Amino acid sequence: MAVPDALAGLTAIPGVRTAGELRADDVLSVLPPLADLLPGGGLRRGTTVAVRGATSLALALAAAPTRDGSWAAVTGLPELGLAAAAELGVDLARLALVPHPGAELTGVLSALVDGFDVVVLGPVGVQPELARRLAGRVRNRGTVLLAVGRWPGADVELSVSERRWHGLTQDGHGHLRAREVVATSRGRGAAMRPSTVRLQLPGAGGEVARGGPPRRRLAEVAG
Repeated sequence: MAVPDALAGLTAIPGVRTAGELRADDVLSVLPPLADLLPGGGLRRGTTVAVRGATSLALALAAAPTRDGSWAAVTGLPELGLAAAAELGVDLARLALVPHPGAELTGVLSALVDGFDVVVLGPVGVQPELARRLAGRVRNRGTVLLAVGRWPGADVELSVSERRWHGLTQDGHGHLRAREVVATSRGRGAAMRPSTVRLQLPGAGGEVARGGPPRRRLAEVAG
């Protein structure tokens, strides 16, 4: 399908808008546990955010915007688990999926940037020149691009480290209940100073929560 036809199909979805119809607010809210990672406590329109080490963090960042009425699109993540996305807080009724952008990645991504408030891009690999062009389009359209993996020149880069799973027994056997991670942000301008937050990603109920001991007495296992 040609890119203009694809965009026409996307904008025919109730609630999806073109760039000229996007809301004027500068910052999209995020879930409270994630606010300290971002300058201004939210996702600033027109910016690119690289998320390294956890696809679940990129999805969690899209949760509050969809809950608040914005539309999000995900492309390049064919194995995306919708149940996990919903547990993280994503409103699936406001989520569009393009699992395989194929050879027309640039056109597909440009169309999504034109029509959605938040675009999540899987780890497809983008060359610096193309990244600059797409970042310019993101700025002009007032969209937020969440790139899973490396994104040359990203305004903010989030990385996840020190993953530890919590289980039921002291020797680590049993059902896994929560994963504790350390998330670090760094970037340009207001985001230049690094910020570190300990998170449960996911928490005991599948949601994202601030780190610390889970509600039940659970043992840690490395992983």
